Amino acid sequence: MYDILVIFTLSNRREAILALLRFRSRTIQADETRCGPLGSGCCTYPVTIPVLCIVKSDSCSITCLALALASGKRVLFTRTQSKYSAWAWVEYMAQVVQSTTAFYDIALGLVGLVLSVFSLLTHLILARYSGRYLVQNAAAITIFRWKPIFSNVDLRPTSAKYARLWGPVKPLESLHPHANPRTSYKGPDLKNKGFIFIKIRGGFHEIRNSICDVVAIARLLNAALVIPELQSTTSTKGISSRFKSFGYLYNEDQFITSLSKDILVVKGLPKNFKLARKKNEIPVFAPPFSASPKFYLDRVLPVLKQHSVVELLVYDGGCLQALLPSYLEELQRLRCRVSFHALRFRREVQELGNRIVRRLQASGRPFLAYDPGMTKDALAYHGCAECFQDVHSELTQHRRLWMIKHHIINGKLSVDSMLQRLKGSCPLMPEEVGILLRAYGYPSDTIIYVSGGELFGGQRTMIPLHAMFDNVVDRTSLCTPKELSKIYGHEDNQVGPSHLSSIIRQDTKVKPWKIAGPRPRPLPPPPARPKYPYNVEGWWGWVGEMDKEPQLTIEEFRTQAHRLLWEAIDYIVSVEADAFIPGFDRDGMGHPNFASLVMGHRLYQSPASKTFRPNRKLVTKLLEDIREHLYQANSTWLTSVRRHLTKSVIEGLEKASLTAKPLSFLSHPVPECSCLGNMSTKHTPPHSIASKENITLRVDYQCPAWMETRTFMSQPNKDKQEEEDLDEADAIAGKFFQQGRGGGAYANGKEEVQILDQEELEGGDR
Repeated sequence: MYDILVIFTLSNRREAILALLRFRSRTIQADETRCGPLGSGCCTYPVTIPVLCIVKSDSCSITCLALALASGKRVLFTRTQSKYSAWAWVEYMAQVVQSTTAFYDIALGLVGLVLSVFSLLTHLILARYSGRYLVQNAAAITIFRWKPIFSNVDLRPTSAKYARLWGPVKPLESLHPHANPRTSYKGPDLKNKGFIFIKIRGGFHEIRNSICDVVAIARLLNAALVIPELQSTTSTKGISSRFKSFGYLYNEDQFITSLSKDILVVKGLPKNFKLARKKNEIPVFAPPFSASPKFYLDRVLPVLKQHSVVELLVYDGGCLQALLPSYLEELQRLRCRVSFHALRFRREVQELGNRIVRRLQASGRPFLAYDPGMTKDALAYHGCAECFQDVHSELTQHRRLWMIKHHIINGKLSVDSMLQRLKGSCPLMPEEVGILLRAYGYPSDTIIYVSGGELFGGQRTMIPLHAMFDNVVDRTSLCTPKELSKIYGHEDNQVGPSHLSSIIRQDTKVKPWKIAGPRPRPLPPPPARPKYPYNVEGWWGWVGEMDKEPQLTIEEFRTQAHRLLWEAIDYIVSVEADAFIPGFDRDGMGHPNFASLVMGHRLYQSPASKTFRPNRKLVTKLLEDIREHLYQANSTWLTSVRRHLTKSVIEGLEKASLTAKPLSFLSHPVPECSCLGNMSTKHTPPHSIASKENITLRVDYQCPAWMETRTFMSQPNKDKQEEEDLDEADAIAGKFFQQGRGGGAYANGKEEVQILDQEELEGGDR
């Protein structure tokens, strides 16, 4: 838009002025024209339209232009022709000015729109990045689904109840992690005997166990280890091509650097061996689960010396026996260094896990991690199908039938699940775990983090636990979908074959009808009920239509890879939790599962942290005693539960050393990877830890002087008081459980009261 229009005219000046006044009379602010001292024929008009000057000569136009520029005006020059009258020319130029004004109005509108969009984007960016820091530093502000609900009860860290629920396990306070070599330990021999290429298949805990085993095997055979290939994380499974196998889950550089003093780790085979592998010219071994060192020294080592390369296929979650002879004890400590130091998760995964831990700790309250351990394979292997109803039981039975056909199980298809449960062979249901925790004294506002990549039975099994505790969360509650998608990387939208094509059957006439003779002949059989996609879609749709489980689709393969990342995040959170309780400690092969690895890591890193190891057989018996009135209990029953959970922290270690450690060393890395610190105590010497608690940790190695050890003062009177408190009646426990004065297992008569919402359960501490 122009502010000044300068018109050069050869006609009568007064005629041009009158024409201009007539044409734009509505916009002129003054009635008379002003001819200033600008020279002959130069006139200005105080108008709001862009027409201000009409001049007769070039000299006058220069003066008008100078004044216009001095006032910051925009100028448009034109000249009339002799054949046009001033009236016609001014009218024509007014139209030009109007169209020019409209153009600039549109341009200014577009500029304003762009500025508005820019302002909105700036606001969103500021809100995003400033909100992230607010969430991390302020517990009351959150953008996630979890909105903490806390009661007004002040649980002081110095109180006796806090010490019982969250405090350290005193008999284990003198244990410290120590996985460094203790004898003469040579570095890797540069003149190794060849390369070991590994293919690993399995879930999170199987992969972690297998990696630790193959590192120990490489050290045993003095061979160079190629970065293991994880079958679940190859690009053919539909995951991002940015990550390569091992690097999808773990940090390759950290792995290589941390083990540089133990073995030689390389990222790939030499070119000649790569060609030989493509031609299937490399010897391949499939070692059995828990193979002995003799197997590798007698069978694998000679072939390795001959061909300089071998390939190992590890499928069962462990290729080296857990318990090794005493002269190979350094290999056990090497396993610890691999699992607890060398195996660091990929940077994006590690950062997200640490971020979730900070968000859980932002409230200033401790939190408990709970792993249900309810996977389809575990339920099928242990015969727990009848613990569920409807389609879940059918799915479990299908899986058990598959295991029987593949000789994974030698038992029968039909198993009494209730009997298995009474034997302690089935997982504790979330409802049962919630009752145990409430009976032990955890209040309803306790923060419970639910871990595990698979929860068979769905979220409906978690409803009772959510009803008992207000702050039950998982990874989806503590991070945004965008944060989760970042750890996946860019993934192509690959569409694989659907199950529906094999399930929906076409109506066809039977063969006898087609080849039948002339009429009369019987009518064809009535067509079957048509199958529509909505009848069979979903993960359960094939159960009533097929005898065997269909092949996995690309999307399901991708979900399996994602599950590894989910469990990696849960692993980080569970290890850092203030307390941990497992629902089950066995997988679909009868081996220690994810929860066992977590408990082993906690035993190594922070042995004094509260880690419950309940005896499922005893717990099931306690729950069956009040099965008819599960939400009613008396003081005797509550005391029994508290006594058992308190003892399980210590007695569970002895059971783990006898049952879990022979199958997985990482589930119980004591005493090989621990040492005794100098605990200053007046009543209990450090050497009496095992004898006092009747456990078989057998830790007798004193920590080196360079290790910083903490000093603890014993409080025998307080320990005795806490033990006595277990037998006392709880004055506030009636808010959740009604405590009777009888000694029986049931609460009868006046002792029976329905469980109410509990704000605080003191657990006998007064």
